[in-house]
Amino acid sequence: MKFQNSFWRSSGVLAVLVLESLPLQPLVAAQSPAKHKHAQRPTKQKSVAEPIWDLVITGGMVVTMDRPHRIFDKGIIVAQGDLIVAVEPSTRAAIEQYVHAAKQLIDAKGKLVLPGFINGHTHAAMTLLRGLKDDVTLEEWLTKSIFPAEAKNVNEEFVRWGTRLAAAELIRGGVTTFADMYYFEDAVAEETKAAGMRGALGETILDFPAPDNKTNDAMLEYTEKFLKRWQGDSLIHAAVAPHSIYTDSEKTLKDSAALARKYNAPILIHVGETKKELNDSREKNGTTPVQYLDKLGILGPDVLAAHCVWVDQTDRKVLAQRQVGCVHNPSSNMMLASGVAPVLEERAAGIAVGLGTDGPAGSNNDLNLMEEMDLAAKLQKITKMDPRALSAQAVVEMATIEGARALHMDKEIGSLETGKKADLILIGLDAPNAVPMYDVYAQLAYTLKGSDVETVIIGGRVVMRDKKLLTVDEPAAIAKAREFRIKIEASLK
Repeated sequence: MKFQNSFWRSSGVLAVLVLESLPLQPLVAAQSPAKHKHAQRPTKQKSVAEPIWDLVITGGMVVTMDRPHRIFDKGIIVAQGDLIVAVEPSTRAAIEQYVHAAKQLIDAKGKLVLPGFINGHTHAAMTLLRGLKDDVTLEEWLTKSIFPAEAKNVNEEFVRWGTRLAAAELIRGGVTTFADMYYFEDAVAEETKAAGMRGALGETILDFPAPDNKTNDAMLEYTEKFLKRWQGDSLIHAAVAPHSIYTDSEKTLKDSAALARKYNAPILIHVGETKKELNDSREKNGTTPVQYLDKLGILGPDVLAAHCVWVDQTDRKVLAQRQVGCVHNPSSNMMLASGVAPVLEERAAGIAVGLGTDGPAGSNNDLNLMEEMDLAAKLQKITKMDPRALSAQAVVEMATIEGARALHMDKEIGSLETGKKADLILIGLDAPNAVPMYDVYAQLAYTLKGSDVETVIIGGRVVMRDKKLLTVDEPAAIAKAREFRIKIEASLK
């Protein structure tokens, strides 16, 4: 892969990239001064175009994920600032218009170019708790392991280092946008922005003391300051995250939703994750979690509901009517034996369903969204006993444009289209597992791995180039994670 700055063009390097597309022109030899009055004057060499385009990616197979699902075997993508201004086939005219006037040029020949992946549900800083306790129920994991460990160890420093580690892992896997629910979310936002990532980041609201705020009022006050600070930011979408109906009272849920809507902020919440949650809600509230939340006025087009496993036909109708986005977390639901989300039925009902990793502790110990694509498709196939269930194209949609719809951000991200954010990734096709390729969607869903992602661009900024991270100090984050393990283990003895 070649990254070229504007001053290289005069050296002729750029010509190499366009030889395939342009007919060879004979060199014009210098002529002697004309003796005849009608003799031609010496030919003047055409001046090189002044660089005007911030970033041009050329030569790769472009998988747009737009509504017509256009794919260009050889395409050109042009970014100006943080926006895409052109997505076209690599024609001679496009090369002359864009390539010759690029400030930065990326040669994507032999690679896939597609929208950055969207991880719809994470608790990013929990990277530092991955592997702490596995193979137990969600209730036991939370009450006997995670909540005690968080009470003794989670502070702002913990959250910062955990988020840095998560950012490195997410970027390496081709994720450009993630939705997060945790504590000290203002610090999460700072680290996310420093890494150049896009995030819908929710400060968690609970009815019991949290690591960052000990009372419900303090949580809401902190969250309001958080929302005010990040309003209008180009990368950070500050959100309110009431944890769930089993950790938040009716008043807390209503107060959280009111606060979010005061600032037009997203609402992130766990919904219908386990059978126990469903049974407890029916006993306590007389209805399902979805219908209980709807009764309280919580559900709406600003809500992102994680899991949506235990939802019946009526629930699905409500979710669709309220335009709630759902996030399917197959690894998490399998690891905790929570159940299998009715993804086919949810999509058929008109619900936008994205993909998430959850975790990265206990419920899923990594942030590999490409693995979730593979598992999501296969989980539906085996539970339906139908290999046609949830196709490869469908799960790629869930990781990109449908994930953007679930987050209510599809006007900004999720596909490679003019006017959207320049969030895109380049995936190499030279590894043994990457060839041969007959169907690009099947290759993405079942064959390629997160480790095949080579270059990541977010908002027109290159954050990973040829597998080298440019915005996160990865060695420092890894070293710090090892230090935290020693400290956390000692705190639980």
